[in-house]
Amino acid sequence: MSVKDYAKTDAATDRKHNILGMSFSEVAERLKENGQDTVLVPMGSTEKHGAHIPLGTDSYVTMEVVYRAAEAVDVLHTPLQPFGYSPHHMGRNEEGAGTITLQAETYRRVLHDVARSLIYHGVKKIVFVSHHGSNTKPIDEIMRRLRYDTGAYISFYKTPTEREANVVQHLFDNPPEETPGWHSSELETACLMATADNLVHMDRAVDDRAHAPAYMGPAFSKIDGTGTVKFQNSENIWVPMEHHEYSDTATIGNPFRATKEKGLAIFDAMAEHLAAYVQEVRKFEVGEVSSDYPERA
Repeated sequence: MSVKDYAKTDAATDRKHNILGMSFSEVAERLKENGQDTVLVPMGSTEKHGAHIPLGTDSYVTMEVVYRAAEAVDVLHTPLQPFGYSPHHMGRNEEGAGTITLQAETYRRVLHDVARSLIYHGVKKIVFVSHHGSNTKPIDEIMRRLRYDTGAYISFYKTPTEREANVVQHLFDNPPEETPGWHSSELETACLMATADNLVHMDRAVDDRAHAPAYMGPAFSKIDGTGTVKFQNSENIWVPMEHHEYSDTATIGNPFRATKEKGLAIFDAMAEHLAAYVQEVRKFEVGEVSSDYPERA
């Protein structure tokens, strides 16, 4: 959905969930309600995907899952932050055209400032949500700092994809070797068909796989988009690789088994899982939370 679409949706209901469409007084009243001290914060990305789906794929998927979960369990959420941590997608000249990345420290500052702003107004539990796997790479230090400084419950929910796809695994037709939950493969293509089908161009799609960077030679291999390479049947070596070094087309997998119906089923499963997590978070006992926010300027 676009911002306009979400605005129309919120305008049509008495129970809004996106704070972007609420007044300060509406948010203040909601936070006083029992169980309403939890907020979802969707963290997106604008980065190179396969030529058949848009740069905003991770943002579209993140927002759809958050929107559905928020409706299901009546929880507030912020608007989407559309830029994430994607340095490896910048590519060589023109190869990653349109990709926008935040530096790790900038990204951490965004997480910090969003969280401290919410906590200042009475939020005690924050769940960052993202479909973009690399958005989890820089976060441990800042999440710990937020917890230690404020006492709030802080967590980061990665949508069920890539190597943690158990929630949606039963919906894949691609066999594991076709990496169905990976970059621009079956899952992401199906999800875009379900939420923004006019942005999907299957005539540009390719069936492709990851490989170790060419400069490493035949002793190394790679099966997906993690930051590791395989060597002598072991995958314990982390290398800061560029996406174009291990993916020739920005597609890791086979997108051709994707359907709109499959995408809708995937969204249902993802949203149900996130909603169930939120329900458990609401039960957590959180002590006194410091709302002091000294760094406003």
